[in-house]
Amino acid sequence: MLQAPETNKYPATPAPYTPTKTVTVPTEQATIGRSLFIKGEISGSESIYVDGRIEGTINLAEHRVTIGRNGNVAANINAKEVVIMGKVTGNVDCSDRLDIRSEGSLTGDVVTHRISVEDGALLKGSVQVRAEDKDKKNNKNESKANSIEAPKAASAAAGNA
Repeated sequence: MLQAPETNKYPATPAPYTPTKTVTVPTEQATIGRSLFIKGEISGSESIYVDGRIEGTINLAEHRVTIGRNGNVAANINAKEVVIMGKVTGNVDCSDRLDIRSEGSLTGDVVTHRISVEDGALLKGSVQVRAEDKDKKNNKNESKANSIEAPKAASAAAGNA
């Protein structure tokens, strides 16, 4: 029987592989190294990673504060998100979430929307979990009510015509 000659499945010169480039926004984060000691107030407009010692206050209301495994902080912390892997003594006020990892410890009062405490973590103090702000809820409910009322009014007007 006659058969067509086999064509080579693989070309002699393979097409070069070009990986797709992923564009990521670099996360701006300041780092306090383990040999640094800061006494006073820390505030700014970027996230911070603490592996050293801090005494005073940390105020980064719109950013993340991460306390590394070697971090030792004796300060009140006000931030959007706080992650604790080291030792913190002071009150923590988070507008989003607090995450205490298994090797972390917190001695102080907490006010937050969400909290996560891993097995092995130490938390000594009061915890207040806030619900979503009433103003934000009311604005959402009002906009929902307005969007529901508009079609009702339009259908009522169409029915009367």
